[in-house]
Amino acid sequence: MKRVLFDENLPRLLRRRLPEFEIRTVQEEGWGSFKNGELLRRAESRFDVLLTADRRMQYQQTLTSYTIGVVVIVTPRLQLPVLERALEEIRSTLSDIGDGEIKHVVIPW
Repeated sequence: MKRVLFDENLPRLLRRRLPEFEIRTVQEEGWGSFKNGELLRRAESRFDVLLTADRRMQYQQTLTSYTIGVVVIVTPRLQLPVLERALEEIRSTLSDIGDGEIKHVVIPW
């Protein structure tokens, strides 16, 4: 079972729609105050993938130097009904991502 870390900007209820993954949130880990680099360093030893909507992360960090995959959701609104429209793509991307990869799930406006 893949271990997924939800960034603090995602609705927690999304985890109920992804029962095939072991999901924890940044808040549950006590990592809410960390900058992206420190968050990735801590997460890579305990998680397989980070799910985030922070599009700046790929420009601020060299993601390929980490042993954690990063899935970035690109959407105008981070509300559960909007995210549910791309649930299958999110699920597939989380399943297929490898170490140090970054992939985007684009949810149309």
